[in-house]
Amino acid sequence: MTDSLERLYEAVRAARNADPSVSRTARLLRAGRPKMAKKLAEEAVEVVIDAMQGNRDAVVRESADLLYHLVVIWSASGILPKDVWKEMDRREKLFGIAEKLAKPIGPKTRRKIAAHSARRMRKHSRRSHRR
Repeated sequence: MTDSLERLYEAVRAARNADPSVSRTARLLRAGRPKMAKKLAEEAVEVVIDAMQGNRDAVVRESADLLYHLVVIWSASGILPKDVWKEMDRREKLFGIAEKLAKPIGPKTRRKIAAHSARRMRKHSRRSHRR
């Protein structure tokens, strides 16, 4: 798989200088990062919708589109596939292949979690008193 993504990455890089009237990739790269990010998000949502509907073939097709748009973002951001593989290797060594790093919890997030927990406790407490 990594070979396929690396070949795709090289094709995307080669398309940077192509004529946007004939190259969808060149047109996308010239449209800017906001447009590229929007397309990436759209493809991700399509994968989610098709997965929820149990449409295996559509998930396969949309996943290929999602990977294409991800590679376009990598190229536009100066990220090499090997940078991503290196991060995946690092995570595998720390947490195992299936784990995802937890997001750091900042003060705002902690307040939201605390407020949510307090609301749940009050709601639970009211139910107990009613019985």
